[in-house]
Amino acid sequence: MGRHDPGAGQYCPVSRTLDVVGERWTLLIVRDLLVGTTRFNDLARGLPGLSRSLLTKRLRHLERAGVVTRTGQHYVLTPAGRALEQIVFGMAEWGARFMFGEPQPDQLDAQLLVWWMHTRVDTSGLEGERHVLHVRFADDARRFWILVEHGVPSVCMADPGYPVDLTISSDVASLYAVWLGRVPLPVALRAGRVTVQGPTAVTRRLDEVLQLSPVARFVAATA
Repeated sequence: MGRHDPGAGQYCPVSRTLDVVGERWTLLIVRDLLVGTTRFNDLARGLPGLSRSLLTKRLRHLERAGVVTRTGQHYVLTPAGRALEQIVFGMAEWGARFMFGEPQPDQLDAQLLVWWMHTRVDTSGLEGERHVLHVRFADDARRFWILVEHGVPSVCMADPGYPVDLTISSDVASLYAVWLGRVPLPVALRAGRVTVQGPTAVTRRLDEVLQLSPVARFVAATA
């Protein structure tokens, strides 16, 4: 079987672009690089359906194309790679408008959701150098903690042993709906679909501490 050629080998800018980023998973890798993921293991965790060997292959392809450069353990977008931002988020806007309906059950992955959420946690306005957010799902027995130390967030699937600043409880679908902008957080809180527990100083700043998905603005515009 011959190698798949997304761009069909045509002398056309669209075709050439597809030659670089048209293979499966490639634009999702670029998406994650655009929002700040740089380490191989973190890229792999954010793309759980992608094998590590294929991730390696795609990254090497992007390096050869001049879209990504590797510095030590970090993969960083080049200026050409950063210029893909308008394409990736343009696709997000189009998809939110025309293709984004109700999720299928197998698309709701609690662990992946928490992984995405942890990349958007900002505790810089809170006192102290360590903060812990506990995420509990009514329909998933696993428990998750987002630990932020000196501004660096990580995900724990076992209690890290520090005092919890904020507990977020929800079912998986409802927290996805909030995270992606389908349901405003105040609406979900009033309906009891999401509950939060913690000091008032933290809960009243929840929308600052836990920022929504980078594509939430596109989804919210279609709601």
